[in-house]
Parts: sequence; structure tokens; C-alpha cells
Amino acid sequence: MGLKEQLLTDYKEAMKAHDSTRKETVNLIRAAIKQHEIDQQVTLEDADIVPIIKKQLKMRTDDFEKAGRQDLLDSYRTEIDILKQYLPEEMSEEAVRAAVERICEESGLDRSMKSMGPMMKAAMAELKGQADGAVVSKVVKEYLSGK
Repeated sequence: MGLKEQLLTDYKEAMKAHDSTRKETVNLIRAAIKQHEIDQQVTLEDADIVPIIKKQLKMRTDDFEKAGRQDLLDSYRTEIDILKQYLPEEMSEEAVRAAVERICEESGLDRSMKSMGPMMKAAMAELKGQADGAVVSKVVKEYLSGK
């Protein structure tokens, strides 16, 4: 079952169970997907839906963390948990480190900070959707600086 079908099924189940938080959260995801499809005039596949869900998740965490509004962050905790259910499990930092080392060896790039751009491009192309960009950037910097 695809991600869009899973979202529709979960939406229907939340309606039947009178779970308003889950229903509203799933409906927001479905609306964001539909809006993207209309704007871009495409039909999205599962791999294209993951960044939309990540964006929704980031909207609920970053703004309130930066503002120091723990009370609002706590109220969104349930929505955050629901959103995380639809995301694939991300790679651990150790797995990212191993992938970065392998990518650097295969590409033949210098192990210096001058290779940061090409290394990030290669790493993100291979690890897209599997690892957070901030984690990849941190690991690449550590690797290239020799730490």
C-alpha cells in the first residue's frame, strides 16, 4: 500500500474512532500533498511525499523551539508523533559516517575542506530521504577536517 493510500485509510479510521487530533493531522498532510500536486501538476510517488511530511514536522518543531515556547511544543507533541509514523527511519550517525567514508573513497576526492561542496552533493544524492541533511553536513565536515 502506498503512502497516499495509507494516509487515506488512517484518515477514515480516525474519523470512525472520533480521534480528532489524528484526523486533523492526517488531513493536513493530505492537503499539503494535494496542494503540491496541483501546483506542480504532477502525481507524487512515496519518495516525493516524504519531504512534504518532513516539512510539516519541521514546521511544528523549529518555530516553537527557536521561540522558546515549550508550552506550544508540548501541545504539538501528539501531532509530531503522528507525523513521524509516516516517515522512514533515518540512518544513525554511525551509518552516515560509514557511507560518507565510502562515498569519499569511491569518488577520489581530496580529504580537505575544499572538497566540501562536491562531497555534500555526492552524499546527499545517495542518502536523500535516508538521513537528515544537518547530520550529513556535520559528518562530512568532521570527516574532511580529519576529526
